[in-house]
Amino acid sequence: MTKTIKLCVSGNADAQRVLYDEYRVYWYMLCMRYGKSKTQADDIFQEGLISVYKDLHQFDSTRSAFKTWSSRVMVHAALKYLKKYTWVDSLSLQEAYQYEDQDETVYFSLAARELTMVVQQLPIGYMLVFNMFAIEGYSHKEIALELGITEGTSKSQLSKARKYLKTKLESQLKITSYE
Repeated sequence: MTKTIKLCVSGNADAQRVLYDEYRVYWYMLCMRYGKSKTQADDIFQEGLISVYKDLHQFDSTRSAFKTWSSRVMVHAALKYLKKYTWVDSLSLQEAYQYEDQDETVYFSLAARELTMVVQQLPIGYMLVFNMFAIEGYSHKEIALELGITEGTSKSQLSKARKYLKTKLESQLKITSYE
């Protein structure tokens, strides 16, 4: 991967395509967790891709894995987008998963779709903290710095997000079991 990244930095289009093909589903699913619609996820994805390729020269394999570094770049793109725009679209499951490739079904299992949809229903503060902590692996200190909140607020938002998700998922399981 290091050779591919070096080729990307030098402007090699084939290497850039290889990198894109390797990580696009992972990156897109990350964007889906932050966007409340396919349109928003697409916008975040595009901005994130621009940032990944623009900042690729800053990647240091001695400090982190590429996947970790690129995830952070994508999260920053999502946060920047969220600060700039408001939530106006609603998610359509049909729209959101037209992006699916046949050979990448692990990322598109029904459980993942349902969980993504439930996470997208969280209030914005809960959603950001939950995604950053539980999925991206940020610490409460890092979340506080990124979002301009206190560590206590981050912990509180995470606790409330978990309670909301638990309640929502339990109610969905009850509905499913009665059908």
